[in-house]
Amino acid sequence: MKEFNKYRVLFLLFLFFGISNSPLSAQSLEDYLQMAAENNPELKSAYAQFEAAMQQAPQVSSLPDPTLTMSAFGRMIETRVGAQEARFTLMQMFPWFGTLKAKEDASVLMAEAKFQQYLDVRSELFFEIKSIYAELYALEETIQVQEDNLEILNSYRELALSKFRSGSAPMVNVIKTDIQTEAANTEIELARDLLEPLKIRLNLMLNQAPESPLVIQDTLIFDTAVPMDRNPEMFSDHPMVTSLEKQKQAYEVQQVIADKEGMPMVGLGVDYSIISERTDANPEMNGQDAIMPMVSVSLPIFRKKYRAAKKEAEFMAESMAYEQEALTNALQGRYAAAVNQLTRAQKLLLLYERQINSSQQANSLMISSFSSATGDYEEVLQMNQDILMLQTQKIEAIKEGFTAQAEIEYLFSINE
Repeated sequence: MKEFNKYRVLFLLFLFFGISNSPLSAQSLEDYLQMAAENNPELKSAYAQFEAAMQQAPQVSSLPDPTLTMSAFGRMIETRVGAQEARFTLMQMFPWFGTLKAKEDASVLMAEAKFQQYLDVRSELFFEIKSIYAELYALEETIQVQEDNLEILNSYRELALSKFRSGSAPMVNVIKTDIQTEAANTEIELARDLLEPLKIRLNLMLNQAPESPLVIQDTLIFDTAVPMDRNPEMFSDHPMVTSLEKQKQAYEVQQVIADKEGMPMVGLGVDYSIISERTDANPEMNGQDAIMPMVSVSLPIFRKKYRAAKKEAEFMAESMAYEQEALTNALQGRYAAAVNQLTRAQKLLLLYERQINSSQQANSLMISSFSSATGDYEEVLQMNQDILMLQTQKIEAIKEGFTAQAEIEYLFSINE
């Protein structure tokens, strides 16, 4: 029971402190993760399964119920000291030494495995929320960039129209600007269409009304300072790896249980007979009730089922070991991909920032040249499109970097 109380305390600590120790998340995101930890139905279900598993230990570690047999004789059986009127037999069976303790140990290990599964569901939930949050950030930032682009295109149109009216530029410049304006408006509409289902999905994960308002921060930060060693020991503390280890240990204890259940059970009891007093004679102990201590022993002679139970436990323990190895390999693969995505995002982000600065300088020179009737307006529009593309690529790099970092946090259970 001490183990169970320890896990309950851990659960309460998770609810009180949530993920407030995460240095890479803004407060609004922390609030959403905390809400999910408290309200998400899937997470509540996983914890309820752990609570249910904890109730197994008191069941399997208890003695079997005693049996009470009562017999009444329709026709009394005569004995030397009187007629036997009724008989009561109370019997308690005791499993072989250590059987109940082994069953309790196996049950506790299975409950610990369930708690680790709960932690994994929690980590996966946090990862999914962070991923959706990053998608929402990218869409809202893209909309903002496109709206800023509309203002820029509107200023370009005014400039092109002014040049046309003065006879120094053709009307086609205005039409080209209108084409790009229409494309920008369409991009904004498409991005807004994508926002709604993502917001509904996030709200449902928080177990609140689908239309509830969500606040998305205007900055996401990620860090490339991650461990680069990829040996299997890195993931030994991952909840699912730990859960499989606990299950393997439980099946190893099940082998001990199978051996012990193949040993005899000992029963201790008492037999009490009610004797009526004789009236035709007065022998010694006339009418005295009879009390008889009893001992019984089960005979586990059908050994096939015990051998099969032990073999089953051995194979299950072996299965857990292989599953643990396969999971560790999968986690290593995911980690390698996440690290690659994270470093790639960091490099692209630095590249896009440099290119945006250079392109904006070049664009300013092109606008000045066009204003003085020496520049090409089509080059101005193309440079503006290039800047827009770089800005959206920068947003995408931030989203990918943040998502990769969230996956690394999941792989190492940093939020736990």
